[in-house]
Amino acid sequence: MNQQKNWAGNLIYQAKHWYEPRRVEEIQQLVKEASHVRVVGSRHSFNDIADSDDTILSLGNLNRVLAFDQEKQTVTIEGGMRYGELSSYLEERGFALPNLASLPHISVAGACATATHGSGDQNQCLSSSVRAMKVVTANGEIVEFSQGKNKEEWNGAAVHLGALGVMIELTLAVIPSYQVRQYVYEHLPFSQFAGHLDEIFSSAYSVSLFTDWSQEAMNQVWFKQLAGEQPPIRSELYGALPARANSHPILGVDSINCTEQMGVDGPWFDRLPHFRLNFMPSSGSELQSEYLIPRQYAMEALQVIRAMRSMISPILHVNEIRSVAKDDFWLSPSYQEDVIGLHFTWKDNWEAVQQVLPQIEAALAPFQARPHWGKVFTMPKERVQSFYEKLPSFRQLLAKYDSVGKFRNRFINHYIF
Repeated sequence: MNQQKNWAGNLIYQAKHWYEPRRVEEIQQLVKEASHVRVVGSRHSFNDIADSDDTILSLGNLNRVLAFDQEKQTVTIEGGMRYGELSSYLEERGFALPNLASLPHISVAGACATATHGSGDQNQCLSSSVRAMKVVTANGEIVEFSQGKNKEEWNGAAVHLGALGVMIELTLAVIPSYQVRQYVYEHLPFSQFAGHLDEIFSSAYSVSLFTDWSQEAMNQVWFKQLAGEQPPIRSELYGALPARANSHPILGVDSINCTEQMGVDGPWFDRLPHFRLNFMPSSGSELQSEYLIPRQYAMEALQVIRAMRSMISPILHVNEIRSVAKDDFWLSPSYQEDVIGLHFTWKDNWEAVQQVLPQIEAALAPFQARPHWGKVFTMPKERVQSFYEKLPSFRQLLAKYDSVGKFRNRFINHYIF
């Protein structure tokens, strides 16, 4: 087998066997025969959460829409479909998803399995759109999990880290299509941000702030506003001025990769992400970390990061700050509390990044900072486990559907068991 890598190229998968099945029956047979199995979608995890010492299944070939119910406002897709293709399908029929992550290149199943999110004070993680899913479990049988059938079990299954089985189908709730306009403001003084954090995050449907910590300011503030609302066209935002041209979150990178700004109305799927589907997202050569912090500690945590900026800035592309609404999913970092996400896009220098991460994690420890499951982090397992009060229930759920631990790997054994 040729060496298979993740999206960023920082991880070489260690699996002995790599399969790209085209039919569910193939998946069922492969699962039955394997000793251990993990699944990859768009390979956008930066750690070894999806790796295996035995078998990896890549679901890229299973990327169709299986059903669309306009009356119930649901869509059912195969487990390998990406948000970009799903968005185009829905838009053609006049429908949409309520939120998207910063790039549309990622698989729906993988994003939901790890509680990946977009931004917005009222927007939960992407898993919140899922209403049901079909999973091939350890014995090769298909089990359906549904929000309507068993709400408690659903809250455990919705963010499952790939440890329940192979997600072959997802049914998502959809809403009528909508238009979004995007504005960017530049050079928001940190002192002004500190005094107006809540006002800034509540001022649009989705808000992202970007800084490389090279100066005492947020480089950019991105507002994504529903087009039907009266736009608060402001000449300045607490000292930040409107951008005069389209921007890229990373200073100096061509904005052609990015979705349209300057207040131009456009479809939801071409405004909510920062990056366009057919272009390279972010910088391409990078590592990513993210820490989700209870909303009440947001400003204190950012002050701590600001104090470390001389250490962080030289190895950082950009730090994105977003808000995420609370949910009820057992392994979601926003379980039952609103959070602020501190997302670090690092330069591709693991030697330097792994020296800084423990210091960031130690500095953020007083603020209950939880790492994103699919990004790089160095936090001790005991610390990670302490954030999830429903972890014992999640272990019981896995034991029910995978008593032999077929879908466990080093990551799951370490952080969950």
